[in-house]
Amino acid sequence: MGMLNLPGFLSCWKKKDFSLSAEKDAHASSSDENQERGNWTNKSDYLLSMVGYAVGLGNVWRFPYLTYQNGGGAFLIPYTLMLALAGLPVFFMECSLGQFASLGPISVWRFLPLFQGVGITMVLISTFVSIYYNVIIAYALYYLFASFQKVLPWSQCFSWADEFCSKTKIVSDCNATLNGEIIHANYSYITSNNLTCINDTINYRSVQFPSEQYWNKVALQRSSGLDETGHIVWYLALCLLLAWIIVGAALFKGIKSSGKVVYFTALFPYVILLILLVRGATLEGALNGIEYYIGRQSNITKLMEAEVWKDAATQIFYSLSVAWGGLVALSSYNKFHNNCYSDAIIVCVTNCLTSVFAGFAIFSILGHMAYVSERPVSEVVDSGFDLAFVAYPEALSQLPVSPLWSFLFFFMLLLLGLDSQFATVETLTTTIQDIYPKVMKKLRVPVTLGVCILLFFLGLVCVTQAGIYWVNLIDHFCAGWGILIAAVLEIIGVAYIYGGNRFIEDIEMMIGKKNCFFWLWWRVCWFFLTPVLLTAILLWSLITFSPPTYGSVSYPTWGTAVGWCMIIFCVIWIPIAAIVKIARAEGNLCQRIASCCRPAANWGPYLESHRGERYSHIVDPKKENEHEIPTVSGFVYKRE
Repeated sequence: MGMLNLPGFLSCWKKKDFSLSAEKDAHASSSDENQERGNWTNKSDYLLSMVGYAVGLGNVWRFPYLTYQNGGGAFLIPYTLMLALAGLPVFFMECSLGQFASLGPISVWRFLPLFQGVGITMVLISTFVSIYYNVIIAYALYYLFASFQKVLPWSQCFSWADEFCSKTKIVSDCNATLNGEIIHANYSYITSNNLTCINDTINYRSVQFPSEQYWNKVALQRSSGLDETGHIVWYLALCLLLAWIIVGAALFKGIKSSGKVVYFTALFPYVILLILLVRGATLEGALNGIEYYIGRQSNITKLMEAEVWKDAATQIFYSLSVAWGGLVALSSYNKFHNNCYSDAIIVCVTNCLTSVFAGFAIFSILGHMAYVSERPVSEVVDSGFDLAFVAYPEALSQLPVSPLWSFLFFFMLLLLGLDSQFATVETLTTTIQDIYPKVMKKLRVPVTLGVCILLFFLGLVCVTQAGIYWVNLIDHFCAGWGILIAAVLEIIGVAYIYGGNRFIEDIEMMIGKKNCFFWLWWRVCWFFLTPVLLTAILLWSLITFSPPTYGSVSYPTWGTAVGWCMIIFCVIWIPIAAIVKIARAEGNLCQRIASCCRPAANWGPYLESHRGERYSHIVDPKKENEHEIPTVSGFVYKRE
C-alpha cells in the first residue's frame, strides 16, 4: 500500500517524527486547541461519530438472531458480562491512547515501537473492510431506489421467477383414502380426483419467497460460485459509485464536515427504528415474533453451553468496532482534557441498548410475516444478508403502503452503514495525515477523493455476478482473526510492556486523579481478564474454523487460499515491523529488543502545554534544526 511507505516508516532509533508542523491543517479552525491537527468542533460531534461508528449493520441483522438462537432474554446475561470484560476495557484503552497522543492508529505506537506492526494490521484490515462494506451500502441503495414503485418488485413472483417461487406452502404429495384403501399420490392426482389428504401425511415442496429469488436473480444476478465471475452488474456498480461519492463528500473537510453529517446519519436511524417498532407492534402475530426473540420463558440452561458465551463475546467485540483503528483515529481529534472515560461508557451502553431495541423492531414485523404466511417464526427468521435483503423485505411487502415501509427500512440501513464507513475511511486518511502531514495540509481534498476512487475500483470485483461470494470471503477472513490478534497484542503491549500503571498515569493527566478503587476493575481487566478472554476466543475460532460457504455454495480451494492470503497479508506486518525495528536499533540483540520496547523519544502529549513534568523531556517533533534531514516518510534522521 503506497500510503504506508514501510522502509522509512518502521525505524526505531536515530529518528524523529516531524509529522506536526507549524502550518495549520486545512480542517483546523482558530478555535481549536490543536492548531496543527485540528479538533472536533464540539463534543457532540465526537460522540455521535463514535456512536455512528460503533452502531452498524450488525446491530440490526446479527444481534437479534443471536439472541433468539441462544436462549432469548437469557442471552443478555453473557452479553452484558462480555461488554464489561471484553468490549469496554479495549474500547476505553483505545480512546485513551488516541486522545493522549493525538495520533492515528499507526503513529500512536510510538509508545511501543516494537509493536508498530499492530497498527499497520489495523489499518490494512480497515482497508479491506471498507471495500466490501461500501458494497453492502450499495445493496441498500439499490433496494432504496427499487422501493420507489407502487408495487414492490419482490412482492410477487414476476417474470424473473421460476417454478419454485411461491409466497405460500405448496403441497407436494400426501396420503388419501380411495375406495377404502389408503394411497400415496402427488397432490395434482389428489385434487383431480376430488380426494382429501389425510392429516399429518402432507409433504410440502421446497419453495422460495419472491424476495429470495429477487435477491439472487435480479439484484445480484448471482452466479453459481466464485469460479464464475461473470460480468459487472452495472446498476450495482453505479450504486457503489454513488456510495463512494457520498462518503467522499462527507469527508472532504475531514472531521469538520463528517462531524456535522453524523447529526443526521447517526440519529435518524433511531427515528426509523421507533417508527418500525410502533408499526410492527400493531400487526397481528407481532407478539409471537417478540416472544420468539426474547423468549416466552428464557432458556437459562443455554448458559451452560460454551458456544453461547463465545457468541456473546464475539458479538460485543465486533459490534463496538475495537481493534480496527477507528477508535484511536476519531479520539485523536479530541481536546486533551476531554473525559474519555465517560465517553467510552456512553458509547458502549448506547451501542448495546440499540442492539436490544432493534431486535424488537425486527421481530415484531417478522412475527407478522410468519402469521400471514402460516409458518412458524423459525422458518422466516435469518441473519445477515438473508435478514436484510430477503426476510425483512418479504415481511414489509405484506404491509399496507409497503413501498413506504421498504423505503424507511433501507434508508435506515443506508445511514447505519454510512456513518460506520465515514469513520473507517477517516481512519485511513488520519493515517496518511500522520505519515505525510505536509501533503495533507495542502491536498486534503484530493487525497481523500483519491482514497475513495481507489477503493471504488478495488470494490468492482464485489459487484460482479460472483460479487456476493467475494464480500462473504473478505468478511469471513479479514473481519475475524486479524482483529483478535491485534487486540490481544494491543492489550499485552499496553499492560505488560509499556506498563499498565504508566498508562493509568497518562489517563489521569487527561481526566484527573482517581483513587485506587476506581482503577481496580480496569487493572484486573487489562492485566488478566480481557487478554485471557480474547485469547480464548481467538483459539476457539481457530479450532472451530470451517471453510467459508455462502448458503449451500462451497468455495473452491483457491478461493479459501485467497482468503488466507488476505489475512496473512494483514498480520504479517507485525513480525516484519518488529524485525525492521530491531535491525535498526543499536547494541546486541537483547539491547536492541529492550530499546524497541521503550517509548520513542517523541512519545507523549502532542502539545507542549499538556506535557507537564512527566513528559518535559520529549523531543519536540515540530522543531527541525540543521542537524536533521527530512525524509519522504515523514521522519527525520539525525546527522552523525
